Amino acid sequence: MSPTHKVVARTRYPSDLTDAQWDLVEPFVRGNPVGPQPVVHERREVVNAILYISRTGAPWRYLPHDMPDWQSVYHYFRLWTKDGTLKLLHDVLRGKVRQQEGRSAQPTAGILDSQSVKTALEAESRGYDAGKKIKGRKRHLLVDVLGLVLVAWITTADVQDRDAAAAVLPMAAEQFPTLQKVWADGAYEGPRVADIAQQTGIEVEIVKRTDTTPGFVVQARRWVVERTFGWLSRERRLSRDYERKEESSETFIYLGMIRLMLGRLA
Repeated sequence: MSPTHKVVARTRYPSDLTDAQWDLVEPFVRGNPVGPQPVVHERREVVNAILYISRTGAPWRYLPHDMPDWQSVYHYFRLWTKDGTLKLLHDVLRGKVRQQEGRSAQPTAGILDSQSVKTALEAESRGYDAGKKIKGRKRHLLVDVLGLVLVAWITTADVQDRDAAAAVLPMAAEQFPTLQKVWADGAYEGPRVADIAQQTGIEVEIVKRTDTTPGFVVQARRWVVERTFGWLSRERRLSRDYERKEESSETFIYLGMIRLMLGRLA
């Protein structure tokens, strides 16, 4: 049996990667075979531990004893966040899912929205969303028409959506030259967003409610990003923002989508 499919000497957790899923992940996280340092923890077990934290919402120090020690797991989480490993894995998997669905790997259209969530006391940054009456952070997501995340940007909750668009749209234009159109709700309406749209060459169409029916009504296009927020809510680590740093919050969004896309691909 190859080292890639080495049997783990413990009871399997539901969040563990399957062999087929590990085959997709392993090229991005394999260790450097050169050097005198022996491998203390199998990379697959480190990834399993990170996914365990994401799925269960447990604090790092509460990792089960049959997994690698939490200090090592957190070290790799921070390392792969800073060097872009997890973001790269996420982006490659997104391209594979899009192609599996018969689409080009690069998107031409997207949907933009935000979600305000409460933060833990340890958070280095937070703000107050007066509209949602939430003190914490705001997740700004641009997704493709399949609901897959294109851009995730974390701010304090007091940042207005139209102001966030001034950062998200240029990032999207740089990362996705093929992107032509973005749908958004009325919170993004105004001259500021229109100016940014013109500068980036991305058409922004505001989708508004056209009826007077009270309560929830499914809106054309906008329901796609709402479904993505629903997918991410399955990750208990994302039930609120527990992270000290905003970049860690962003990484857990990618981890939630990585799990979803691995499930579709393998």
